Amino acid sequence: MNESGTLVEDRTESFGAAPGHRLPHGKAEAVLTRILVVDDNPAVRHYLRAILEQQSSWEVCGEARTGGEALKRVQQSPPDLILLDFQMPDLNGLDVAREISRNWPEIPILMITVHLNRQLAAAAQAVGIRGACAKSDVGSIVEAVNAVLHEQTYFPQMMSANG
Repeated sequence: MNESGTLVEDRTESFGAAPGHRLPHGKAEAVLTRILVVDDNPAVRHYLRAILEQQSSWEVCGEARTGGEALKRVQQSPPDLILLDFQMPDLNGLDVAREISRNWPEIPILMITVHLNRQLAAAAQAVGIRGACAKSDVGSIVEAVNAVLHEQTYFPQMMSANG
């Protein structure tokens, strides 16, 4: 319920987030989409945060440097979406995604990588990842996040091509 007594649906509660996580100034009733960014490179995390937070309804609710740290953060406060790097120092993105998909199947995962290819995209789909895109393609990252948030998948056109 908001300050004026109006019942407001807060979909973040189903993900274990703090209730009442709304846009600033208390006037808008929209709920922010909480995104966890997982990448071992701090410069990449900063770059991804900047891209994502250009969208007024998205916020980066946390960052993780390793797969183990990502699993701990999801357990503590499940986000609405996870942007997950493939190569990390401890676990790779496929292992992390497999664990998250098993325990929190409602959380969409978008894999980001420098080396996206057909085999990796297929392996990503097999463990429950709903989309994959190259870190260098800013436009595809926003497009991919939008797609997976709307219960679609996002895999590059190369998946259907011969390459």
